[in-house]
Formats: sequence, structure tokens, C-alpha cells
Amino acid sequence: MSASGVVVRIDASRIVDWPSFHEVFARALGFPDFYGRNLDAWNDCMAYLDDPEAGMTSVHVHRGGVVTLLIDHASELAARCPEQYAALIECSSFVNWRRLDQGAPSVLALAFYG
Repeated sequence: MSASGVVVRIDASRIVDWPSFHEVFARALGFPDFYGRNLDAWNDCMAYLDDPEAGMTSVHVHRGGVVTLLIDHASELAARCPEQYAALIECSSFVNWRRLDQGAPSVLALAFYG
């Protein structure tokens, strides 16, 4: 676990549809076997990046830390899968909004490359 932050590279060239979207993120972040492979489940897993006891991811930061998703091939993803690209942005924002609304710090950042 990192004190302040960790970067997770996401190879967006492997995302071609909804099943591959969920597979790529589940593998990269170590979602549990019971991960529902839908956006509600994605949001739920990502909300616990600073709570290893919850068992929702294998990637963790201390409370107040940030997990940055470095999205490789982001422009290709936006062109090839605009729905998944938009969902990634919207869901990441929602995860942080929901945490802030509950009095917890933001935990997720996005960085786009390529």
C-alpha cells in the first residue's frame, strides 16, 4: 500500500466492448471474483481503493491517497468505444463525488496518454 498514491496503467487498446472494458479493469485493479461486470459494480469497487479490508480491489492507498489510472491509447479508446470512454470519465467523477458527499476524500484520478 502506498502512503500517498499509486499509478495503475490501463492498456485501453484491449478495450473493444463492455465485456473487455470490465475484464481490463478487473485484472488491472484486482476486483473480486464476485465483481458484477457492470458500471454500478465498477463504481462500488473503485470507492474502496483506500479500504483494503473491504476486499474490493488488490490496489490500495492510505486514506487521503489517490489512485491514478494512466489510460494508455486514450484517444484510440475515445474513437473506437466512445460509450466506454465517456463512462470511464463519468464513473470516475461519480466515485469521487459520492465519497466527498459522504465526507471521505477523493481517491481516483485519470491521466490520458496517447
